[in-house]
Amino acid sequence: MNADFWRGKRVFLTGHTGFKGGWMALWLEQMGADVSGYSLPPATEPNFFEVARLSRADEHFADLADREALGSAIRAHKPDIVIHAAAQALVLPSYKEPVETFATNVMGTVHVLDAVYALNEKHGGKVRVIVNVTSDKCYENKETPRGYREDAPMGGHDPYSASKGAAELVTSAYRNSFFSKAGVRLASVRAGNVIGGGDWSEARLVPDIFRAFARGEKVHLRHPKAVRAWQHVLDPVRGYLMLAERLWADDGMKFADGWNFGPPPEEIHDVETVTKVFANRWGSGAGFDVEKDAAAPHEAGLLLLDSARANERLGWKPRLSFEQSLEWTTDWYRAFYEGKNDMRAFSLSQIERFAAGAV
Repeated sequence: MNADFWRGKRVFLTGHTGFKGGWMALWLEQMGADVSGYSLPPATEPNFFEVARLSRADEHFADLADREALGSAIRAHKPDIVIHAAAQALVLPSYKEPVETFATNVMGTVHVLDAVYALNEKHGGKVRVIVNVTSDKCYENKETPRGYREDAPMGGHDPYSASKGAAELVTSAYRNSFFSKAGVRLASVRAGNVIGGGDWSEARLVPDIFRAFARGEKVHLRHPKAVRAWQHVLDPVRGYLMLAERLWADDGMKFADGWNFGPPPEEIHDVETVTKVFANRWGSGAGFDVEKDAAAPHEAGLLLLDSARANERLGWKPRLSFEQSLEWTTDWYRAFYEGKNDMRAFSLSQIERFAAGAV
């Protein structure tokens, strides 16, 4: 990734108050990009947005459903690059609020892409690159041990997964119908279970673990044998930004497609193993037990990605191993719960260490 590329680039980032979007915003800011954020206010207390002091003059707290507000914000910023990371990003809440999940993840994507199209076609905009952040759960998951490649069928058992599969179809339709002929490079990116400091979402493993550990309580595991592709948040974010750089290049249209960003097969582990490693790193008082709730909604037991395309065509591979990813995550939460650290400075130090090679 070329930090100089981002200096002065005008970036419109949706979802900047979220976990992954927050880390992306902080890294882009550190590299000198001119970032405009569009998102709902943070959904949890605490949250990475406030802890890392990400508030900026050019930001908009509004809903993707508000087409007027969204279009106005994009027109005002006149971005070079749009990164769409806003989403209802959780499986279990999607069972409780399926309509809202589809509205945000499907029609929200439509609204972002249509606003960019209108900006370029009617208001003199010059958006050249769009990166749409979806999910590994966009695939029709048969729970096979072979990782899904980018040309696998879209699907989804639960509303969240289905909404991300549908968002991929929306992306393909806008690329083929509008953007390709206009020279705008639109790609989608799919990553596995992303971990790191600053995530306090409900019903997600890592936030549940550190909330419990910080209170001296056991964490309750719903699916201890579920296997996931764990990776530190900075690894896929680096992939997204590397892809944006390649999309910008003269031959960038060749990269306007779907892309997987996940760890290699040997780095895949089940929930129980992850929890044990975190407990050992946290130390005294950390433990877990298993919930026995037969009525719990369906969650995938196995979901793997094949990232060969990113490995070979972008030169992207994860910089942090499984053990390092858990170490960096534990270090971040420990620093936060100690209450003695400037978490913006701590987060920037992790970004700087990662950008330097993460050795």
